[in-house]
Amino acid sequence: MTARQMAIVVFQGVQALDVAGPLDVFAAANGFLPPEDRYECLLVAGTTQPVRGSNGMRLSPDLSFAEAERTFDTVMVAGGPDLPSSPADDEMSTWLQDWGVRAQRYGSICNGAFALGRAGLLDGRTVTTHWLCSDQLAREFPKARVEHNRIHARDDRLVTSAGVTAGIDLSLALVSEDHGAAISLACAKALVVVAQRQGGQSQFSPLLLPVGDSETPLGKVQAYVMEHIREGFPVERLAEIAGVSARSIARLFVKELGVTPHEYVEGVRLDQARNLLESSDVALKAIAFDCGFANPDQMRSAFQRRLEVTPLQYRANFRASH
Repeated sequence: MTARQMAIVVFQGVQALDVAGPLDVFAAANGFLPPEDRYECLLVAGTTQPVRGSNGMRLSPDLSFAEAERTFDTVMVAGGPDLPSSPADDEMSTWLQDWGVRAQRYGSICNGAFALGRAGLLDGRTVTTHWLCSDQLAREFPKARVEHNRIHARDDRLVTSAGVTAGIDLSLALVSEDHGAAISLACAKALVVVAQRQGGQSQFSPLLLPVGDSETPLGKVQAYVMEHIREGFPVERLAEIAGVSARSIARLFVKELGVTPHEYVEGVRLDQARNLLESSDVALKAIAFDCGFANPDQMRSAFQRRLEVTPLQYRANFRASH
C-alpha cells in the first residue's frame, strides 16, 4: 500500500476539472517521489457505476461509500455546477460524517463545500468556495466563516478551495505540506502552472469585473481609471469624471460591481502592479509610482492586506514557477 491514500468524492454532474486537476497534481508528484511516499488516489461515490461529469466525461468510481468505510489520509469532495441548488445527498453526508472526518485532512474543491455544509461539517469553521456561490454558502450555513475571495483556506484539518482550477492550487499546497516546496514546484513546472497562487490571493482579477458602456457614468470612470492609473482618485474626482454626485457614483459601484470606488481603484492598481512584477525587473519604487501608489510602503500594505504576500514575495513566487 502506498503511503498516502487520497479519496475524492464524485457524483452525477461533478465538475470534471475539480477531479482531474488534483489527480494530475498528485500523479505528477508521484514522479518525483520514492514508491513508499507516493499518493494513491481513489474516486468514491454512491456506487461504482460510472458517473457523468458536467462536461459529459464519464468517470468510474473505484469504491462505493459502503466499500470505502476506512480511514484515508485525505478526503476531498469535488464540486459541480448544480450542487449548490441540489438537495442533500444523505448517503454522502453520512459517509462524510462517519469516515470523511477521520482523515488526516478533509475538505472540498470548489462548491463541494456545500456537501460538507449539508453534512454539518462547516459550523464554526473558516472556509472558501467559488466566488459565484460564496454568498449562497454564507446564507445557507451562517455558522461558517466564509472567506469570499480566497484561493484556498485551511482551518485545522479542514481544507477548502475556490472554484475549479483553484483545486490545483490547493493540491500543490498539500504536496508542499507533505513533501516540501521543491517537490510542489517541480509539479507546478511539470504541469506548466503559470504561477502558484497563495491561499490568500484574490480569486479573480479586478479587471475581470464587467466594464460598463463607455457612455455611462460607471463606464466613463472605469475607462478613465485604467488609462490614468497614476492619478489620485478620491470619490469626488470619480464623480467629476462620471458627471454625477459623489453619493451616486459610490452607489453605482456597489450596485453594479459589488465593490466601493476605493476598492475598485486599489484593485486596478494591484492588478497592474502584479503584471509589472511578473513581466519585468523594474524596481518596486518605480512600480509603485507607475501604478499610482503614494509610495512602496502603501503598495506593500495593499499586497499584504488583499493578497497576503509582499510585492517581493509575489515576484519571487511567480519567477520560481517558471
